[in-house]
Amino acid sequence: MGDISDALRPLLKHVSRSFSLTLAVLPPALRGPLGLAYLLARAADTITDTRLIPPEDRLRYLDLFRQAIDLPVATRLHEISHALTGPQRIPTERELLTRLPECFGAFTRLPEEDRRRIRDLLRTLTHGMQTDLRRFPAEDDNRIVALESSADLDQYTYYAAGCVGEFWTDMALAHCPALRGWDAAVMRGRGMRFGQGLQMTNVLRDLAHDLRIGRCYLPRQDLARISLAPEDLRDPAALARLRPLLREHLGLTLDHYAEGWAYVLAIPPSEIRLRLACAWPLFIGLRTLERVQTAPDLLDPRVTVKISRPAVYAILLRSVATVWSDAALNRYHRALRGRVGPAPSPAG
Repeated sequence: MGDISDALRPLLKHVSRSFSLTLAVLPPALRGPLGLAYLLARAADTITDTRLIPPEDRLRYLDLFRQAIDLPVATRLHEISHALTGPQRIPTERELLTRLPECFGAFTRLPEEDRRRIRDLLRTLTHGMQTDLRRFPAEDDNRIVALESSADLDQYTYYAAGCVGEFWTDMALAHCPALRGWDAAVMRGRGMRFGQGLQMTNVLRDLAHDLRIGRCYLPRQDLARISLAPEDLRDPAALARLRPLLREHLGLTLDHYAEGWAYVLAIPPSEIRLRLACAWPLFIGLRTLERVQTAPDLLDPRVTVKISRPAVYAILLRSVATVWSDAALNRYHRALRGRVGPAPSPAG
């Protein structure tokens, strides 16, 4: 797995959750650097989400993390680990922070071009994390702050995942000779939209959870058009009034997914592993959007909106059987897309 050491592989499996499926099927040349990039990004995300630490302290530790990207100084990494492992209640994430020096050691052994790409990605991701920490209230503040406009939502989804699509494209171009015919600019754009679509799926699926911690990613201006305020969404009964706006954002997400699907089909059928690694999150995302569209309890924080494990396994098996053929893969994609139903693109 590239430069991922035997000692780090179990940690990667434990913290990668659903991404572990994608990681396992990737071409070997990509598995190591992408796995390490994931570990480092998850470490930064863990710093951001350590709620027992005040937001201003989390901002400072993210600054230390950003400095370590450029120069991994042991004292700086140990300071982060020492300060945050105590308040961290999830064992795997506590271990991840404890082993930051080991992760950065593996990072320094990567080829320079891979280090540069990962460094650029982490700078962008952490910039977005710091923006969110400054924008939204502390989790126990009991206030809700919403993004202001659709432009803010577009920016948020770029920093959270669109930049990952660009990074993924750069890494694939560097490590997969079969992609030499790609137009890099076009594919980076498609990769960006693909990532934004996946993040929009998270936004819609996690509405109730995010509202509970004071974050509303549905723009205030959009809510005002249907006479809703962010605070109204804490009442599960507001879902009926929210439905028209949800349909608009489903349309936006599906527009992003259309670019993601063009991305998948641009991967030559001979690159079966890379095709599967890209098709799986898109197919799982479409099934998740189907649940979002029909869920009667989307605003109930006690409910987790997700697809079942058997449904995930069915997607994996069907895509493995069709990945070699554009026509067969297209038929499966159309079937999943059709289950989401018609959703108009948002106006403007």
